[in-house]
Amino acid sequence: MAPIETTPPKVGRIGPDHIAGCLDLSAEAGWNQTAADWSVFFDAGTVFAIAGEDGRPVATGAVLPHGPDIAWISMVLVRAGQRGRGLGTHILNACLNHCRAAGLLPVLDATPAGERVYRPLGFLPWFGLTRWEGQGGGGVRGAAGRCRPATADDLPAILALDTQALGAARAALLGRLAGSGTSGFVHVDGTGFVLSRPGRAATQIGPLVAASDAVAADLLNAACAAIDGPVIIDLADHHTALGQHLGAQRFVPSRPFLRMACGHPVPIGTSGRLFAAAGPEFG
Repeated sequence: MAPIETTPPKVGRIGPDHIAGCLDLSAEAGWNQTAADWSVFFDAGTVFAIAGEDGRPVATGAVLPHGPDIAWISMVLVRAGQRGRGLGTHILNACLNHCRAAGLLPVLDATPAGERVYRPLGFLPWFGLTRWEGQGGGGVRGAAGRCRPATADDLPAILALDTQALGAARAALLGRLAGSGTSGFVHVDGTGFVLSRPGRAATQIGPLVAASDAVAADLLNAACAAIDGPVIIDLADHHTALGQHLGAQRFVPSRPFLRMACGHPVPIGTSGRLFAAAGPEFG
């Protein structure tokens, strides 16, 4: 039985010298993050942690501002042997206090286990997402001539589309991802884009923003055809047609998420154009 806490654990900010320990936590949980993903939080956000006796983090949480109005909370992790002691709640409270002090609306994508923690703290549901898993490669067809690889010149248009869909500007994140092994495509009609990036176990496709189901399917086909090996995509549940398309491409649903915000019941942005998230770590 885990010992009963008599005093609150010390929650502090940590720097990039702790990336190895953070990677151990996310890998233990079976998550897909890489060192490059963790570096985004250290460079553009704030990482909170509780240290173990060896000085390595046994619990973490990250806050990543998206523009001046919202912040993404993610990477709330607790080492397996330390769970059940409330460490995750202490970490989450530190993240929330940080958001309140900065005047930022906290938003996150919750796992079912996380949702049970977040609801009593005032988080309200926006919409569901489902992670789909499959394989990339040339077997995925159907976008020839309608999509082209994204270039640096496309970044302003990509940012504008993403901001409209998400409801917040995350220029720093998308600019960072574009320089860290991310590949992307834009639709030739200018109404959508998709990015993908390498992960620990699979390539993550997203964000995928499009004006219609047809444009989204074209972009997804182009992205999948350019990837070798395992692929994951976190699809918004209200886009049922693209879910059917994924099923036809032998993708299978593996786990749900729920997008939530603290004290804000209505989604911001144009969620009808946000087909796939960048992942629960980035939104």
